[in-house]
Amino acid sequence: MRLVGLVLALSLTLAPLATEAQQPAKIPHLGYLVLAPLSETPSPERAAFLAGLRELGWIDGKTIAIEYRSAKWNIELLDDLAEELVRMKVDIIVAAGAGPPIRAAKQATSTIPVVMAASADPVAERLVASLARPGGNVTGMSLMTPELGSKRLELLKEVVPRVARVAVLWDPATSNHLELQATRAAARTLGVTLKLMEVKNVDDLARVLAVLEKERPDGLTMFFDSKSTGYRALVGDFAKKHKIPTIFGAKEFAQAGGLMSYAPDRAESFRRAATYVDKILRSAKPGDLPIEQPTKFELVINLKTAKALGLTIPPSVLLRADEVIE
Repeated sequence: MRLVGLVLALSLTLAPLATEAQQPAKIPHLGYLVLAPLSETPSPERAAFLAGLRELGWIDGKTIAIEYRSAKWNIELLDDLAEELVRMKVDIIVAAGAGPPIRAAKQATSTIPVVMAASADPVAERLVASLARPGGNVTGMSLMTPELGSKRLELLKEVVPRVARVAVLWDPATSNHLELQATRAAARTLGVTLKLMEVKNVDDLARVLAVLEKERPDGLTMFFDSKSTGYRALVGDFAKKHKIPTIFGAKEFAQAGGLMSYAPDRAESFRRAATYVDKILRSAKPGDLPIEQPTKFELVINLKTAKALGLTIPPSVLLRADEVIE
């Protein structure tokens, strides 16, 4: 009986230890902060990010947990959402979009690493010290390619040689100022007059479109930021209705009815952002990870819009297109 009692006592003593040993290891938690609404079906960018994580062994719900927070186009909510992720003590915040999400995350924490999935000009925006040595807690991908501003204007002029007056829709707070400088330089070379029109919100957009309806420019472009993509259907429909050729900095605009877009492959930028998450989770310091710039670019042409505008796209331009919408 004494032996049975001893065995029973030992089993009860060791049981908690065995249970502890069987507890699953704590998995890392990511915060995913985005301005746009989140749908059940991931956007191409989010799908690319998740695919990038999977390639590196990080599977949502198994080896990593992702806390999604969307401001649903309400910029003023981003600060609160970023602070919420900080209170949750996530291991990394992924700022999924240029401008506002990154600033909100950086403002909310100076210790939790922040990975930018697609920033514009992080140095000019004072998010990092330099591209090579970011310093601090922010690193990731930049879409900073100022020369694209001039390239877009050249493409527009090649497709529509009569273009002489081009409206530029932009937000001084979020648009890439280096891109604007490049666009202005190209305008001088091509003999094109630019009219800058500020669009900070939907009310501004309505006012600007009313002005454009009266002035009827020869062409229209809009700089990309995470907020401007929400206007793509309105701007695309307006341009088609008033037969204004357009070229944009995000392919979503061409897909929504714009004439053309020439831009970095943002899905690839999000996929590459996953490599920063992987390195940081393996003990790299964000301030030591150089910021990458895009290497893949996409020219998208909407032939349905070209037909509606009465335009024929030159074969030399069509041959360079990565995507043609028919």
